[in-house]
Amino acid sequence: MTFTIEFQRTEDAVLELVAVIGEESLGWTLTAGMIAKTPPSESQQDRTVVVPAMSDMRATASWSILPHEPLGSGGRYHPLPVVFDRAQGAKVWDPEGREYIDMLSAYSAVNQGHCHPRIVAALVEQAQKVTLSSRAFYNSVFGRFAEKITTLFGYDMVLPMNTGAEAVETAVKLSRKWAYEKKGVPDGKAIVYSAEGNFHGRTLGVISMSTDPESRGGFGPYLPGVGPKFRDGELVRTIRYGVIGDLERALELYGKDVAAFLVEPIQGEAGIIVPPEGYLKKVRELCTKHNVLLICDEIQTGLCRTGKLLCCEHDNVRPDIVLLGKALSGGLYPVSAVLADREVMLCIKPGEHGSTYGGNPLGCAVAITALDVLLEERLAERAEALGEKFRESVRAIGSPLVKLVRGRGLLNAIVIDESKSVKGRTAWQFCLLLKSRGLLAKPTHVNIIRFAPPLVISEDDIVKSVKIIEQSLVDLDKLDEIPGEVESEKGFKDEISN
Repeated sequence: MTFTIEFQRTEDAVLELVAVIGEESLGWTLTAGMIAKTPPSESQQDRTVVVPAMSDMRATASWSILPHEPLGSGGRYHPLPVVFDRAQGAKVWDPEGREYIDMLSAYSAVNQGHCHPRIVAALVEQAQKVTLSSRAFYNSVFGRFAEKITTLFGYDMVLPMNTGAEAVETAVKLSRKWAYEKKGVPDGKAIVYSAEGNFHGRTLGVISMSTDPESRGGFGPYLPGVGPKFRDGELVRTIRYGVIGDLERALELYGKDVAAFLVEPIQGEAGIIVPPEGYLKKVRELCTKHNVLLICDEIQTGLCRTGKLLCCEHDNVRPDIVLLGKALSGGLYPVSAVLADREVMLCIKPGEHGSTYGGNPLGCAVAITALDVLLEERLAERAEALGEKFRESVRAIGSPLVKLVRGRGLLNAIVIDESKSVKGRTAWQFCLLLKSRGLLAKPTHVNIIRFAPPLVISEDDIVKSVKIIEQSLVDLDKLDEIPGEVESEKGFKDEISN
């Protein structure tokens, strides 16, 4: 039996886009102007489905851009069908000039707002002087950056890197070296524990710590001695996030060989999971008791996002190693940092670890100004106040589709109860509806939508965002069609995990 889909319009760009997405996600094969396949589950009767034209979208500049990314880009993502052409503060505009409120902040990389003029000016000024020295030579900016960041966060030393994943990998290496040199762990035996549901990046060492099948699947063999698993007698147990007894048991059994415990103060990609009150403090106590380094991954939660300079400050916890990235450069340039005291940091000797771009003068100049903006514009206090307003306002809507609202500061999530939708509508479709009304947010783990705007967002835009959310919850099951949804998206809308 042949299953045919005929398009009302057959521009090459549209066909190419559906070909890439359709073949993988839907199992369709594209031919000149139509798609044909024999689905094994279909009856023996031929069927023809006409896909309606996508309003005026295909005639726009955005639509001419959309196909190029899936066709030419390795590393598949599932972006919402919107094109960023310009951005400022908490707003973005597409090529047609449509304005949107950004509720994702590039995964908290633009806490200071898109294209903050002071940070842009710092980048332009430094780019006209010197951009890269490598660490083979000194440059005139890194020393100022090192002094600023160590003084601000209260650590002796900083090891500069570029991406968040690099910072995590560096921390794992550093903690292992410390375990061998300072703790006396036998060579090759050091363990670095993490928590179930973690997300620390996508490099091989980092995914070795993951419990997410999408992150791990097909990339083995994995780095040994890392992750949340441990053997307890005949059982293989997992250190669950927020369950202090799991970590306690693991350290009771293996503490003498454990170098570090790596944890997010709030789990971001898992769905903005806020641990039970006092959890991080108890983690600190256990790590101290067993002479284990506590590594806090503050790459997404730090830099004022949750209402404090660091999220761990909510629990009055001082980690042994702090990891920063994302908003450390205000979204203008890749900059990350590993912070630790001398006893830990000096375990790595010259020549044992480094990066060509780490500590480069351009990145350092940008980061210095980005930190100044966070402090001088009091963005932690702003995140605390506006985040509370957002959560209270969304809870007050009282929609049956909203199962839970959680978060801290301006790092929040709405859990959508898809079973309450009479039309079977999903969180992905809800985000498409929000987008059609000028609000950008994205699901993580299927039914959880993250709301994390730039910290410079105005109170008026918080109020406007809540109104859009409220009306969209009302309309989700009333609409026959979701604006902007095309047939090619249906194959992956429920697979969104990042």
